[in-house]
Amino acid sequence: MSKNINVALIGNPNTGKSSVFNHLTGLNQKTGNYPGITVEKKQGVCRLPRGVKARILDLPGTYSLNASSLDENVVVELLLNKNDKDFPDVAVVVSDVENLKRNLLLFTQIKDLNIPTILVINMSDRMRRKGISIDVQKMEEFLHAKVVLVSARKNEGIDVLKQHITAYKSISTQPCVSIAQIDQAYFSSLESTFPNQSLYKLWLVITQDVNFARVERKKMAAQDANHMRSPSFLKRLQQKETIKRYQFINSVLKECYKKDSAKATDLRSKLDRVLTHKVWGFVVFFVVLLTIFQALYDWSSVPMDFIDASFAQLSDWAKVNLPSWLAPNLIAEGVIPGLGGIVIFVPQIAMLFLFIAILEETGYMSRVVFITDRVMRRFGLSGKSVVPLISGTACAIPAIMATRNIENWKERLITILVTPFTTCSARLPVYLILISLIIPNERILGANMQGLVLMLFYLLGFAMALLAAFVLHKTMPTNQTSYFVVEMPNYRIPLLKNIIITIVEKTKSFVLEAGKIILAISILLWVLASNGPGEAFKNASEIVAAQEHVTDANFNQKLSAYKLEHSYLGRVGKGIEPLIQPLGYDWKIGIAIVSSFAAREVFVGTLATIYNVGDSEEETIKNRMAAETYADGTPVFTLASGLSLMVFYAFAMQCMSTLAIVRKETNSWRWPAVQLVVMTGVAYLGALVTFQYFSL
Repeated sequence: MSKNINVALIGNPNTGKSSVFNHLTGLNQKTGNYPGITVEKKQGVCRLPRGVKARILDLPGTYSLNASSLDENVVVELLLNKNDKDFPDVAVVVSDVENLKRNLLLFTQIKDLNIPTILVINMSDRMRRKGISIDVQKMEEFLHAKVVLVSARKNEGIDVLKQHITAYKSISTQPCVSIAQIDQAYFSSLESTFPNQSLYKLWLVITQDVNFARVERKKMAAQDANHMRSPSFLKRLQQKETIKRYQFINSVLKECYKKDSAKATDLRSKLDRVLTHKVWGFVVFFVVLLTIFQALYDWSSVPMDFIDASFAQLSDWAKVNLPSWLAPNLIAEGVIPGLGGIVIFVPQIAMLFLFIAILEETGYMSRVVFITDRVMRRFGLSGKSVVPLISGTACAIPAIMATRNIENWKERLITILVTPFTTCSARLPVYLILISLIIPNERILGANMQGLVLMLFYLLGFAMALLAAFVLHKTMPTNQTSYFVVEMPNYRIPLLKNIIITIVEKTKSFVLEAGKIILAISILLWVLASNGPGEAFKNASEIVAAQEHVTDANFNQKLSAYKLEHSYLGRVGKGIEPLIQPLGYDWKIGIAIVSSFAAREVFVGTLATIYNVGDSEEETIKNRMAAETYADGTPVFTLASGLSLMVFYAFAMQCMSTLAIVRKETNSWRWPAVQLVVMTGVAYLGALVTFQYFSL
């Protein structure tokens, strides 16, 4: 027996497949993308009896091998290609004890591929309460497979499953259904044309848009065009296949599966009447979101402040204590802040995925997807896009990561591209200080005018996200048909182990993958801001010391402002000034815009340095900004320029970490580049129109 085997974990969504995977692998797992595509690849290692080591591959959830989405194609292509390094020695199909009839459709299809297959009936702990009884031995005889009752919640049946995986060679590969019975003439002809191929594999190659080793669609067409029939003919045969399989499944369940409906509770139906109601469902969802984001802000503020302060102290320590040969300024002002810019997101990411995991584990997330799908589809999205869009108000990074549960690639890509339009918490410092400068602190009908403007910009961001989604939906080509299929799982108490593993894996993925890019760009920005061309930058100390009104107290502030102006980053500000002048900005604002590419909230800190206020309070910054004028005495920050600047920040892609995570999620630099160019263009045009209109 081989000491290393491949195990494919397959199942419908919401059958507890991830729970079984976590029990088999624990934390001995890693995530990545399948080669050339963006579907997440999750795999782990499991130690089995007799010294056997199993490599467990958790395949994307699928309802059948009639693939209708990118992730379902992954399952079909793997099961058809024996040359793939991930091709399974044994398949483990996970089913739900209460939805066994539907789950067995996928099982019978996989069984017909002549792969040793084990049927796991999960959530067996619910059988007594639901009045369910299963004759396992008789079911094994009907299915020609091993059947294991498992309770992932109580960790029951996992050891038995491991034993069956170890002895996979003894499992029968006899098919459950004879595919030839669907249309004797067609399949007999197909079998005679390709005598050395599995008949059901040939059928899948013909009907699915997949690649299969040694049997390609073009070759098949060249050898026998009779088998490459019209789509309508093939569709009818697929329907007949499904009917044939369910006839077999019904006969099996009639003999092996009993359910006393009188023992089943109606709690689920009562909850669903409220949570999926066309009105009350949205009310409950709104309350849930308010609770989540209130907790996000309250709970994450303490660890984020601690991380921020710790990295600031570490930076100060590095400046003083590191030897010169270690380039202390680079480490203190480039590397450490870059690392801090990565780690500071961890609390929000961890907490957001904590709540998402809880909502998914309890079964509530499927209800949210159901009630919002009809609204979102008008804009080219699906119900599953709602959570990323709304969670983007906290931070776009975990919001974009949360799009992974969207099966349709086009809908997922559109959601990724438009999510940064929603107003994240990093924009707040920009909005708050600009609103305090240009909007009177007055009330209209009892409402604070400044608060109303702030709310308006939140609504503006969300409206632009929907508009952009609508445009992308109409312009992006696709050959993929979108079907809305959502599982309504039973309500259940979340498993702590699953939640912990989800948080650890998602957070680790962000830190290790996106963090590399964020750190590199942080260092680049530091280099540009800390160096400059010519004698003006080289002799900055002497030049500043010779200026009027320079004292010992303000020398360092004057020097920092002068060096920034004459640095490479300052040169960029001067260089783009002609471009941003129509928006109402000067070169100093240009520097703040460029430097805030690291993070939007950097805008205020950059202006604080430029305006020579050092570590003064925000009020001082506001007063200094209010007093800033052009050479002719005209104020820099007016209603027109202030609104223009807020519109720019509302629409612009001004966050390198978001671009990094888009790069990771799309597995390409193409989409973040398109995102950067388009959003910047929209921001520029929006700011231009705003400034010109309010300047009239």
